[in-house]
Amino acid sequence: MTPAPDALSLLDSAAELADAPLLAIAERLRKAIAPYVACSALIVFTEDCTGRPQKKAGAEHIISRVTLDELDAVRSSLPDLAPRWSEEEIAGRVRPVLAVRSSTNALLVLTEPSPAGGRSAAEAIDVVVRLWHLAAVRIRDKVAEAAPSYLRESRAASAERARLTAELTDQHSTTLETMLAALRSPHQSDAAARQAAADLAAGALVRLRSSADRTAALLEEPVAKAFERLQSDLRPLQRFSGIAVQFVEPPADGRALPGEVAHAARAIVRSLVLAMVEQDDVRRIRVQWGCDGTNLLIDIRDDGEGRLSLGEDGMRRIEQRVQALDGELRIEVMASWGADVFVRLPLDAPMPPSREGAEWGLGEREEQVLGLLSGGLRNRAIAAELNVSENTVKFHLRNLFRKLGVSSRAEAIAVAAEARSGTRT
Repeated sequence: MTPAPDALSLLDSAAELADAPLLAIAERLRKAIAPYVACSALIVFTEDCTGRPQKKAGAEHIISRVTLDELDAVRSSLPDLAPRWSEEEIAGRVRPVLAVRSSTNALLVLTEPSPAGGRSAAEAIDVVVRLWHLAAVRIRDKVAEAAPSYLRESRAASAERARLTAELTDQHSTTLETMLAALRSPHQSDAAARQAAADLAAGALVRLRSSADRTAALLEEPVAKAFERLQSDLRPLQRFSGIAVQFVEPPADGRALPGEVAHAARAIVRSLVLAMVEQDDVRRIRVQWGCDGTNLLIDIRDDGEGRLSLGEDGMRRIEQRVQALDGELRIEVMASWGADVFVRLPLDAPMPPSREGAEWGLGEREEQVLGLLSGGLRNRAIAAELNVSENTVKFHLRNLFRKLGVSSRAEAIAVAAEARSGTRT
């Protein structure tokens, strides 16, 4: 039976939405829901995109003024995934809105909504919710599959927003604290007015600090929570593929990951695990995360025949994603023993290395390990000095030996000493 015209139109809209680039997804979603619900503006709030958590379309006076605080307040007030018609403060004033969360914890807000095309409110909302859930999942997936250029742009946007937030917090905190000091002065004659103003200023200061905390929470993710989300992502694969996936968790008190690093790391691991699963002979995969204070360190090992290669198209795309974050990907394979994939993702923008470090291509942490090694420290002492595990030290030593072209600690120390003395040829 041929689908009705409305059904065909809805399928076409869903297909266009699924294929929309990240920067156009809000406009495509607004176009898709237009036959069902009219609105003055459509706003998406998603933590999957740390660089641009808002995606907007519609009236400029609304989308240019809506704030993360307003959207966070709306999302926090929604108890479940059920859509809600309500009055909310959006873009500086209270407006009628239709708000709905997704299973990815993203939020959709339609301002001044009304059913369109003579449809009932229930029918219109049902279609909007279905299209929204499709868009939310596609946003999450597209971030995971994002091109290196998008990841670089997202990281730059996150850093700029963090800088601006810090500046505004300092500026307004100083202003409000000065106001409080003046209003509490005993030289003021109107005590009641002074107290009222002091209470208002104190409340504004609390809200400002809360806003900074929320922004920091958006920009960073605890490493243990990020790893927990990875386990949840890979759980269906374990259940349906028959392949055992062993997880070695990072220290719970490790440094928090920048949001774009956490999202990219999960996407990279998922892609690597899927590449390993595609090999017929793999039955077990081990996933380990560590953090040395400056890098997220990922080690993924399978028990296959050792045929994984960076020459494959899929692996090259994964390597590009790693390089977009100034990271490093390396594979060690042994025939009939499987593949071991090492990934290093810096948590901060890279610092310029020393002359010797630049010559050898050393990272900041690798230079630190080499310096301590040259000072005669053993692995346990180096780990204690850097506040990392011995396994992390071994990871850096393997990289050091490879980059210096040596095979032992003694050779590495000798090469470093020659470089410092200027006798190395």
